[in-house]
Amino acid sequence: MDSYPLVELFTDGACSGNPGPGGWGYILRNAGVEREGSGGEARTTNNRMELLGAIEGLKSLSQPSRVRLVSDSQYLVKGLNEWIDGWKARGWRRKGGEVMNTELWQELDRLRGIHLIKAVWVRGHVGHAENERCDQLAVAVIDRFR
Repeated sequence: MDSYPLVELFTDGACSGNPGPGGWGYILRNAGVEREGSGGEARTTNNRMELLGAIEGLKSLSQPSRVRLVSDSQYLVKGLNEWIDGWKARGWRRKGGEVMNTELWQELDRLRGIHLIKAVWVRGHVGHAENERCDQLAVAVIDRFR
């Protein structure tokens, strides 16, 4: 995996109401080239949008890669870095019940089988350029649902 290209993936999700209309956005940076993506759902939750931003960004990669995934979602970052292996080992259960958004976590787990992913948390809405841009992409999708 050391021979895999290193890419940066910045993601964010947003929701107006929880549940409510939601959007996700990502910026993918690979060898100095950037591309963006966004989408959403008419009735969803913020956590689903955070996960979908990461999933869609990872799915857009054309080859196995080493991915530095940057997000302001501790749910996503801790889920990928700390919780997912335990959830999987327990049949997608956690203390207190079923893992929420199981199908999305399973898709992230599948993508971990293709890519080497290291998730990094950044504080949201403090001027981090890529995080702010991803938020703009996500909110623009929400505005289309209104």
